[in-house]
Amino acid sequence: MAVKYNRNVYHALMMISQFGINMLVPIFICSFIGLVIDRRFGTSFWVIIMFFVGAFAGFTNVFKFAKKIYETPAQTRKRRTDIQEVDKNGEKLEEKN
Repeated sequence: MAVKYNRNVYHALMMISQFGINMLVPIFICSFIGLVIDRRFGTSFWVIIMFFVGAFAGFTNVFKFAKKIYETPAQTRKRRTDIQEVDKNGEKLEEKN
């Protein structure tokens, strides 16, 4: 028998993985660009500079994503409280406020 997970579990896992992706992708891309610049010009400092640029971009992405997440629940919470409870026969039990 398969356990049916709540949709919120999958949503939470998606959010956690998206935080990681939002942080790691800019770091890898900028570090790769720094590595290419270093190899092309024979230097050894661009990879470090571009790593920190990528880290800053990643932190900015995570901050914006987290800000969007914390703004959204207030709206969904209000919608959920306006829903009326219905029993198995379809009759209204009481209205939530």
